[in-house]
Amino acid sequence: MNAKEHARPLRVLQLTDPHLMAGADGTLLGVNTRNSLDAVIAEVLHYHGQPDLVLATGDLAQDGSQEAYHFLGERLGAFNCGSAWLAGNHDDAARLYAIATEYAASQRHIIQGGWQFILLDSSVPEKVYGELAESELEFLAERLAQNPDLPALVALHHHPVDVSADWMQDIGLRNRDAFWQVIDRFPQVKAVLWGHIHQNLEQHRKGVRLMATPSTCIQFASGSRDFSVEEQAPGYRWLELQASGSFTTEVRRARDFEFELELTSSGY
Repeated sequence: MNAKEHARPLRVLQLTDPHLMAGADGTLLGVNTRNSLDAVIAEVLHYHGQPDLVLATGDLAQDGSQEAYHFLGERLGAFNCGSAWLAGNHDDAARLYAIATEYAASQRHIIQGGWQFILLDSSVPEKVYGELAESELEFLAERLAQNPDLPALVALHHHPVDVSADWMQDIGLRNRDAFWQVIDRFPQVKAVLWGHIHQNLEQHRKGVRLMATPSTCIQFASGSRDFSVEEQAPGYRWLELQASGSFTTEVRRARDFEFELELTSSGY
């Protein structure tokens, strides 16, 4: 075993797609999104304990309100560590990043625990699909080139691969080929992480682990032709990263959270 494997791994928590709202009574398809986030945070603390870093990967607010972002910042105070926030298609990106700065959560390149984390903004104003601006691709390439010896995790909101639900095919990352062209140049990239699809997905591509994570509120049904949700509990992803570049990960759900999901909805 490499000597680096003996050190305690870096514990990273991914929370994604909470769809928070200005009001405490705000619901999405029948689910109170503040309550579901609280249930997920309680599950994290009960089962895994404190993380070393929190990645919040988009659709943090359903309505883009400052109240929603402040609620998130306050709730993340339950963790004795820093966080980094990304915008999704439902967010007001400018407002999100302004408030993230108040909580020291606007950094998009983090070096910690022998790893580097690169967060990319794939949001496009007033569009559901994602796209990485040329400046984002340059940022990704520059940071990887500057740190060739640090294993890297790259996070964004939109899915850069095909998923099983037909209705989501057109709302992922539009310029995924350009994204993968950058990733393929840098062998230190070990993981790509995203949200948006409200479900667990794990794949491998050219030695890179690809991971999507359940929402902290509603879950989309995999394999569906049209928009569809399923009665799975809200969840999160936990990662434990070794400085050697290896890591383990698991998805866990707040199964004690009680909710009545509107199964007949045709959208969100």
